[in-house]
Amino acid sequence: MPKDLHELPRVEDGWSYLYVEHCKIDRENKAVAIHDERGRTSVPCASLALLMMGPGTSITHEAVKTLADNGCLAAWCGEGGIRFYAQGFGETRHSSKLIRQALLVSNPSLRLKVVERMYRMRFNDQIPENLTIQQLRGMEGQRVRQTYALASMDTGVPWTGRNFDPNNWSNADPVNRALSVANSCLYGICSAAIISIGYSTGLGFIHTGKQLSFVYDIADLYKASITIPLSFRAAAADGDEGLERRVRLACRDKFNELNLLSRIVPDIERALDVKIPSDLIFDDFDSEQVVPSKVWDPKSGPLPGGVNYSNGN
Repeated sequence: MPKDLHELPRVEDGWSYLYVEHCKIDRENKAVAIHDERGRTSVPCASLALLMMGPGTSITHEAVKTLADNGCLAAWCGEGGIRFYAQGFGETRHSSKLIRQALLVSNPSLRLKVVERMYRMRFNDQIPENLTIQQLRGMEGQRVRQTYALASMDTGVPWTGRNFDPNNWSNADPVNRALSVANSCLYGICSAAIISIGYSTGLGFIHTGKQLSFVYDIADLYKASITIPLSFRAAAADGDEGLERRVRLACRDKFNELNLLSRIVPDIERALDVKIPSDLIFDDFDSEQVVPSKVWDPKSGPLPGGVNYSNGN
């Protein structure tokens, strides 16, 4: 029986993602097995949505093929998922969510609703209705400024503003370097969540013009509560000594403590939960992988793929 590609695995479910490191992964029958110092562990990849491979991981070609055959997305990441380097190909082969995201970002009125929703999520929806985007952006600026000031007061770390030059890394003060490292870690885990459910990292709503624009949108939901206070604490603890490594490890532990990955996906869906007018909805998605993709027509809508239309019809 063909798979129903409309039913995507739920990454927020306990068994839908798995992080491994310092191990070897190879094929075992129609699944994969993980070998590390504790022995061998079989992984039922048919029910797994995302396999995150951290440092020290090697994987055989046959194991990658097995993951792909079972619709399990493979992602190469930093320790604890705090960086994101590359991805494989998951079960999100149909484009329903990507098209929805594209519709929302391409229609100015729909995009504005998503932007408003994202700003309200940062304030737990406790802000007045009918504010302009300029007013919301101003409130967000004040909130971030207050968050930096509060973290500085709590830790005693002086704060003169966000200042970072990627070409002169060592010139930045410790807390600015810590913030850059922590945010990079946050972008990694947000990237994994976004691609695992079929959205594009590049189609941002508040941010635009970068391959990670949507990652920046989602990561901003968590900076005030996670990476900003964490970075100030790291800078206050031992100053410059091993700062970058300490921040990465602190992010790994904090993300695990908060079970952050399982929170990001519902937050993404909540941010994009904007009603699309019925005449813009396109929901004719093929469930059969081997059937050629349909072709779009401005008058007739989607037409069968794999057809020669040289007669003009």
